[in-house]
Amino acid sequence: MSTAAVRPRPGRHPVEIGRPDKELFGEGGVTKRELAEHYRAVAPMMLPHVRDRPLALHRFPDGIFADGGAGFFQKQLPAHAPDWIGGVQVHREQGGDITMAVCDDTACLLWLADQAVITPHPWLSRTGALEHPDRVIVDLDPAGDDFALVREAAADVRAGLEEAGLAVFVMTTGSRGLHVVAPLRPELHFDEVRKFARRLADAVAARRPDAYTTEFRKDKRRGRLFLDVLRNAYAQHAVAPYAVRALPEAPVAVPLEWEELEGIASARNWTVRTLGERLERAHAAGGDAWHGMARHARSPRKAVERLAKLERRSR
Repeated sequence: MSTAAVRPRPGRHPVEIGRPDKELFGEGGVTKRELAEHYRAVAPMMLPHVRDRPLALHRFPDGIFADGGAGFFQKQLPAHAPDWIGGVQVHREQGGDITMAVCDDTACLLWLADQAVITPHPWLSRTGALEHPDRVIVDLDPAGDDFALVREAAADVRAGLEEAGLAVFVMTTGSRGLHVVAPLRPELHFDEVRKFARRLADAVAARRPDAYTTEFRKDKRRGRLFLDVLRNAYAQHAVAPYAVRALPEAPVAVPLEWEELEGIASARNWTVRTLGERLERAHAAGGDAWHGMARHARSPRKAVERLAKLERRSR
């Protein structure tokens, strides 16, 4: 079996990429070597958003088209993981504890690529406060491919979060929609943050009931864009910035400046093979659109209070 050594940087753990020329995205598609090189290139901008968080690992050992294209989620840290791969014990809601992977450095990202982890999904909380999230996410999930409506929804959700006093960021998901994200101080339990997110989404949907919905059941959405807040719960997870998606051409989830959004025509705007120029600009600028996000974390307690005041005012 062929291997290729990919070194994160001098002095760090070398990672052997097994079968580096294996095409994970179909014939002529991105190879395992390219996947590893992608994660090495994005590591400086990606790691601040996955470090110190439990990771759910979406693996595709035989490529994205094998076995119906679903791959599988692995939450338990594999027993064969090197001892330098971090882990954290978490309690499962269905009972019992498991140890999940924690990825704190580039070598870990490369090892995950070797394991055919195409998409790492971090929790919304960190290892020191697993039940208290440090970000809230509204996932904009369109019924079809109307990305203009997704952009409009992002602006409306942004306005709602900013009215509640939060700093707001946006990212393409690499699939169909956008994630609108606000960093939080880890003050409140997931249950309280999820209630806040649902109330805010309901308020946004109420302003345009013909276009948006918070209805979970697809048969009740009637073609409207779903303002999804279900990720704001204990043990739930969301696609990481710069994660590759298990879709043809290997699209990538990419943080945006708000000013860029109007010019984006699709959540799959960048792929592993087309992201390079954007990365070069971000490195030259000293960071990307989400650089320093954690410094903008604000109090969810105060956000809940502001939202309550806004709700009373609108009655």
